[in-house]
Amino acid sequence: MAFSSEAPPRPVQAGRLVDHFQYGLDAPICLTWELTYACNLACVHCLSSSGRRNPRELTTDECKAVIDELERMQVFYVNIGGGEPTVRPDFWELVDYATAHRVGVKFSTNGVRITPEIARRLAASDYVDVQLSLDGATAEVNDAVRGAGSYATVLRAMENLAAAGMRGFKISVVATRHNIGQLDAFKALADRYDAQLRLTRLRPSGRGADVWDELHPTAEQQRQLYDWLVANGDQVLTGDSFFHLSAYGEALPGLNLCGAGRVVCLIDPVGDVYACPFAIHDTFLAGNVRDVGGFTRVWRESELFRELRQPQTGGACTKCSAFDACRGGCMAAKFFTGLPLDGPDPECVQGHAEALLVGGDRAASAPRPSQDHSHRGPVRGQPVLLGLPARRESRPARMCDESPLA
Repeated sequence: MAFSSEAPPRPVQAGRLVDHFQYGLDAPICLTWELTYACNLACVHCLSSSGRRNPRELTTDECKAVIDELERMQVFYVNIGGGEPTVRPDFWELVDYATAHRVGVKFSTNGVRITPEIARRLAASDYVDVQLSLDGATAEVNDAVRGAGSYATVLRAMENLAAAGMRGFKISVVATRHNIGQLDAFKALADRYDAQLRLTRLRPSGRGADVWDELHPTAEQQRQLYDWLVANGDQVLTGDSFFHLSAYGEALPGLNLCGAGRVVCLIDPVGDVYACPFAIHDTFLAGNVRDVGGFTRVWRESELFRELRQPQTGGACTKCSAFDACRGGCMAAKFFTGLPLDGPDPECVQGHAEALLVGGDRAASAPRPSQDHSHRGPVRGQPVLLGLPARRESRPARMCDESPLA
C-alpha cells in the first residue's frame, strides 16, 4: 500500500462528504462489533470463519466498558455480529445497556433466536434494528451456502417479526453467482414482510477465500447487478459494498470510498480492533480495547489508522478514467486474492485485474486469514449451554467445539 509521508491536508471549506471522510473522523460512523465467534451454522462464505467460541472473548463488564467509551465518543450506533451474537447469554443485557447509554444497536442474526416473544420485544424498541441473513430466495440456493434448514429458520423469524408489528427490519443478502438471478424475488420477499432489502458483496475473507472463485459473480452478472441497483437503488441498501461497480458509469448511492480505518472498523470478540470488518488479518490489526487507553486510543492514535488516513497514491488505478468513481475498489478483496493494495480490484469492471488474477502463483501466495474458528466436526443438532467467565483468570483452556445454541 502506497502512502504519503506527509500529514493529510484537511479541506478547509465544505465539500463532498467523501473529501472529508477520507482523512478520518474522531469516531467511526460505522462500527462493527463481533461479540462472539460461536455460531450454530457453518456458512461456506463466513468472513470471520465463525463456529467455535473463543474462550478469551470479552466479558460482560468489559463489553459494557467499551459501550461507555462509545457513548463518550458519541458513536451513534453499532453493528453487532458474529458468529451468531444472540447465543451469548448476556446478549440482551448488552443490547439494553447500549440503548440505555444512547448507543443504538443494529444486529445481524440467522434468526435462530427470533421467537415470537423476542420479536415483540424488538418491535417495541426504537433503538434496536435487526438484520436477518439470507443468501437465497429459495431453500435450494440458500441452504447450499448457509446449511440445511437455515432458510426455514430465517423465514420463521420474518414471520415472527411481521406478526409482532416490526416494520423495516433488514434482509441481508450476500450477492453470489447463484442468487444474482433472484434479485427481484428477494425484493418481493422484503416487500411481503414490509422489510428492507440489503445487498452486500461477497469478499474472499475468512472461509469466503475458499469459495470466492466459485461463488463471486461473473462479469456478466456484475453488469446485471449494477443495472438492477441503478433501477432499484433508492429502495435497497448496499452499505457501500459495490462502489467498484460505479466504474460502469453512473455512481451508485453512497460514499464510494473504502472507509477502512477512516470511518469504519471492527472490534472482534477478544477485543482486537481491525481496520475493516472484511480484513481480519494481522496486517490490519490496529490494537486491542484491553490496552491502555481502550478503543478510543486505538481509533485516534494507532499507527495503522494514521497511515490509512493519509493520502493514498492509488497506484496504476489513477490512470483509469473511472478512478474517481471506484477509487481502486475494495482493500480486503485485493488483499485476500493476492493482488497489490494499490492495484485494481479483483472484480474491476474495466478488466484491469484479469491479467493479475491468472498469475500462476497468485492463489498460492494470497494471504490466509489469521484465525479460523470453524467447527472441527459437524454442527450438532442438540444445543449446549455457553457460559461466560466472570474473571479473565477463569477462562477455560479450550474452545467450545459444539453447537453453541442454548
